[in-house]
Amino acid sequence: MYITRVSAYIPEKIIDNAHFEKLMDVSEEWLLSRTGIRERRKAASHENTNTMGIRAVAAGLDQLPFDVSEVDLIIGGTYTPYDTIHTLGHAVQNFLNISDIPVLSLSSACSSFANALEVAEGYFASGKARRALVVLADHNTAYSDETDKQGGHLWGDGASALWISQEAHTDQDWKVLDILTGGAGNIGKASESVFLRPAHEGFQMAQGRDVFQNACLYMAQVTQKILAKNGFQVQDLDYFVPHQANLRITRHVAQSLGLEENQALSNIQYLGNTGCAGCSIALWENQSRFQAQDLIAVTVFGGGYSYGSVLIQV
Repeated sequence: MYITRVSAYIPEKIIDNAHFEKLMDVSEEWLLSRTGIRERRKAASHENTNTMGIRAVAAGLDQLPFDVSEVDLIIGGTYTPYDTIHTLGHAVQNFLNISDIPVLSLSSACSSFANALEVAEGYFASGKARRALVVLADHNTAYSDETDKQGGHLWGDGASALWISQEAHTDQDWKVLDILTGGAGNIGKASESVFLRPAHEGFQMAQGRDVFQNACLYMAQVTQKILAKNGFQVQDLDYFVPHQANLRITRHVAQSLGLEENQALSNIQYLGNTGCAGCSIALWENQSRFQAQDLIAVTVFGGGYSYGSVLIQV
């Protein structure tokens, strides 16, 4: 399975730390020490999860090495849906005007990147598809409470699109060597640590310490596991792309793996936590840095304590 193209959409509006300093009566030092975030992006009033996903898809249409009509599977990933019936995947299908193909949307919280690729892999293996479009979008600011001192300052909005094929189209395609996913929903405070209950409490980060501890543990473990399964060691990694949740988590996991700081790609400092789109936005931002044969581990951890890692060779 190959990633043929990665594209993204990032809203224009910037919310800097000064906004939260006034709102929460905290200092920028307090915010930076906990998250590493200086600013984050916020969708405009006319934007939503579906429109951002469509913008990310539109950005990838130029120089696509196959006709868009050949896409025979669309998978949307989000935990902040604009519409729970006409889903992200269906909105993208309508935009592309492709009929009679499988379309679905899924959520494994911020791990949806890995699970969506895994679903595409399954469709390819069963012979039901050959070219897939994975769209990831989260409109976190639509649900978050900015006055929530524990987590209101974390969130940003954004979307990404990955064009996936069963076979390589050009020598620029990235090969997906393996995908590992898992769930630790029975561990620690997984059921109450971070949640989004629109009809009740809304968006809450209730147990940040437990999230931090388990994210650091599982992200390091699954990265080591997928490398070993494919005959690699951590020293073979060129880049590590973690879920963009917290700069402290990124640094802690990279350090525990023995990676150099510049090997861990991060955008949370200026985008905020963009949910399940964050990792692929980082791939899109840094693609010009990647060299032929580079080995990249994209590792995710989400609410409900879902986790996973995708091993990519450029």
